[in-house]
Amino acid sequence: QVQLVESGGGLVQAGGSLRLSCVVSGGTLSRYAMGWFRQAPGKERDFVTAISRSGGNTYYVDSVKGRFTISRDNAKNTVYLQMNSLKPEDTAVYYCAARSSYAPDRSYTLSSEYDYWGQGTQVTVSS
Repeated sequence: QVQLVESGGGLVQAGGSLRLSCVVSGGTLSRYAMGWFRQAPGKERDFVTAISRSGGNTYYVDSVKGRFTISRDNAKNTVYLQMNSLKPEDTAVYYCAARSSYAPDRSYTLSSEYDYWGQGTQVTVSS
């Protein structure tokens, strides 16, 4: 069974950086398109960014463009989310998600499109 485990969250001041990692086990990362979502207290889970199987296609929500970067290392079965210039409004639990995909260059932005989810990692940005 595929399992996803996120790490790298924590408390950081506004303007700081964090790098989240998502390790995939029980499956081969190269078979999956991946995404990151986040959920702030009292709010719904929102899309943040996605990357295709090939890594050649990425997509970002407007609020993180130019600040966040998604990447993947299939050899390490790990997906990363580099977050720079963090803002208090980035505070949330961050989840990674995986979806089996035959299309190497397609990324997915809807939570309903994903098959597997991690348990989440808390990111708190202080002002």
